[in-house]
Amino acid sequence: MQTDPVLLTDEQMRHFIAHGYLLLQTDFPADFHAAMNARIEDVMNQEGNPGNNILPRVPEVQAVFRHPVIRGAVTSVLGEDYITQPHRHCHYTFPGRKVQSWHKDSYWGYARIRNHHQWWAMIFYYPQDVNSEMGPSGIIPGTQYYDKRPGDDTEQPYYVEGEAGTFVLIHYDLWHRGGANLSARNRAMLKFQFTRISRPQTPSWDNREVAWTPMNGDSPPHTHNSLWADHWNWLSGRPHSLSEVEFSPQQTASQLAEMVQGDYEPKGIGAGYELAHMGREGLPVLKELLHAGNQHVSRRAAYGLSAFTSEAFPVLEAGMQHESDKVRAQAVFAVGEHGPHAQELASDICRLAQDPSPVVRRTAVESLGLIEDARTAVPVLIPALRDMDDQVRFNACLALSRYRSSAASAIEALAQCLQDENRYVRGFSVEALRQIGTLDALNLVCEHLMEARWCYSTTPDSTF
Repeated sequence: MQTDPVLLTDEQMRHFIAHGYLLLQTDFPADFHAAMNARIEDVMNQEGNPGNNILPRVPEVQAVFRHPVIRGAVTSVLGEDYITQPHRHCHYTFPGRKVQSWHKDSYWGYARIRNHHQWWAMIFYYPQDVNSEMGPSGIIPGTQYYDKRPGDDTEQPYYVEGEAGTFVLIHYDLWHRGGANLSARNRAMLKFQFTRISRPQTPSWDNREVAWTPMNGDSPPHTHNSLWADHWNWLSGRPHSLSEVEFSPQQTASQLAEMVQGDYEPKGIGAGYELAHMGREGLPVLKELLHAGNQHVSRRAAYGLSAFTSEAFPVLEAGMQHESDKVRAQAVFAVGEHGPHAQELASDICRLAQDPSPVVRRTAVESLGLIEDARTAVPVLIPALRDMDDQVRFNACLALSRYRSSAASAIEALAQCLQDENRYVRGFSVEALRQIGTLDALNLVCEHLMEARWCYSTTPDSTF
């Protein structure tokens, strides 16, 4: 079996950027999936759902995520050094389970501004055949960029049916739901989540074409070529390159501003990127919209400003000083999306890391992990590990992991986080120490994991 990652093609990447999902097929034999499904059934029936402990309870699952097709797909969208998040889950439905509501996954109960750029992804894996009666997962293609579902006849749900061993790569924020199980069989779906550590420098897929090619008859109901081109360029290591893309505006700046302020989000989101695509003509409009005082309008403007050149920095600097915490949060989010290009605004981000608003602090701490300025960021991230808000602490751990050995001064504070009451703060403090990678950091990781060791052969029927 091939061992090198099987990277996605340009065509697959275009489909993923526009639609938000991609079907994958591996060469595992049928008996591998059958054995996996039987093992999962035994655990569920005898012990209940192990939740985040599904991997140590069913360690064979790790073989799935080491497969070249799966590693290659995740590498293509998140880079070679992506990490597996501590949250992983087996969605196990018994006959009679009712249909879920359409939803986006939360960040484990947390509220955060969702990235359009590819910092997060998921894999769905089905170890048994799934047909329409078994409650297949439903997804709404193209909706990963919307906070709300369109909720109209433009929605064209896709239901994941197929043979055992079907995999789906999912943009983290795609709208989806589990179907009603009308069959007489149980249905398992393993959901694992992954996070990008490093900002793209070059394409991490099998890239042959430099420019974004507009979808040709295979796009979701709402066309967002400016948004998709921005995402393609960002993943290629060429952020803020919309000016290089051929652009024939269909609306004036004032018409686009009306769309950003409108009730219909697909048009509003698209218009924010169209304004960024206009360059200097669109910048004063985006500034006005960012300061509009309406959370949804500010958010759409922030996405546009995140795709802008450094000419947007004065606008974002003013936004970070706005009296509205919602505007401050959106502005510092957009600054973080600019990454190291926005290091001149680092002092403003640091100030917002102590903001009275938890939402602003969360966003500022996350942005500190993205600007690639360890000398400035790490001394601010260390006290953030003791913040009263658990998502600030969680984001601080993840931010420090991105600085690797440059965050060595945080080892002692991260060691305290290994005892945090929040499971995800603990999980990402382990990851941060692993990424720091010094002998002291790795010894702490080993000690913690020895204490937390899970013996997968220990069951209620075999306790020792």
